[in-house]
Amino acid sequence: MAEGWEGWDDYAPFYDWENAQTVGRRDVRFWQRLAAASQGPVLELGSGTGRVTFPLAKQGITVVGIDRSAAMLARAASRRRRLRTKASIQLVRGDIRYLPFEPRSFPLAIAPYGILQSLLREKDLAATLAAVAGVLSIGATFGLELVADLPSWKEYSKRVSLRGKRANGTTVTLTESVRQDPQRKLTLFDQEFVERAGRHTRRRRFTLAFRTLSVPQMTRRLEKAGFEVTALLGDYRGGPWDPRAETWIILAKRV
Repeated sequence: MAEGWEGWDDYAPFYDWENAQTVGRRDVRFWQRLAAASQGPVLELGSGTGRVTFPLAKQGITVVGIDRSAAMLARAASRRRRLRTKASIQLVRGDIRYLPFEPRSFPLAIAPYGILQSLLREKDLAATLAAVAGVLSIGATFGLELVADLPSWKEYSKRVSLRGKRANGTTVTLTESVRQDPQRKLTLFDQEFVERAGRHTRRRRFTLAFRTLSVPQMTRRLEKAGFEVTALLGDYRGGPWDPRAETWIILAKRV
């Protein structure tokens, strides 16, 4: 079985470009409100290029971002150097299954954008939830988002999903295929990014794999790891969750 972290180094040069056109900043305000209520420090799992990290830090909150991808973190570090703020941002390259932090040192941990679904094996998810429980203080909040209803995504092959230009004038085209693997409970996204600048063409091909977990399934795993689920949300404004919601967010308390 492929590892869930595979593909993310290749994705790094395109991550911000793609997300600016898809999810954008729709979720950022939600995480900012959650962080402001905790008063920090905040632990962000799978912080990547800092798409969520830096808006949180601009509120004056200390943020610790951990990610396995050196390529993603390099982009976050470059962004940090350009950032004009006194906020404390710590970027850590590490494995979220084995968090290198002191016990009970955070009042809030967040896992935006389906990052926990990149843990393709049950033992890896269990290890991560146990690690998060260990670094959260009693009564602290763990907020996580799941990619909604992955098993219902229809399979398709070599569809042009996005096309546009970067600031430097390079044209980028994303051709994507979606495959379902019901036996392993995975949804796989085969990506091909093509960059064109004048006569020069560059192609990047990689696959991102996500585990198809439902909200009730994740709720049971959280409870087993020592959390009490306090809210199931169906949008970034705090509306209630149901299986048809486009957004799946779980808030849990460390008990």
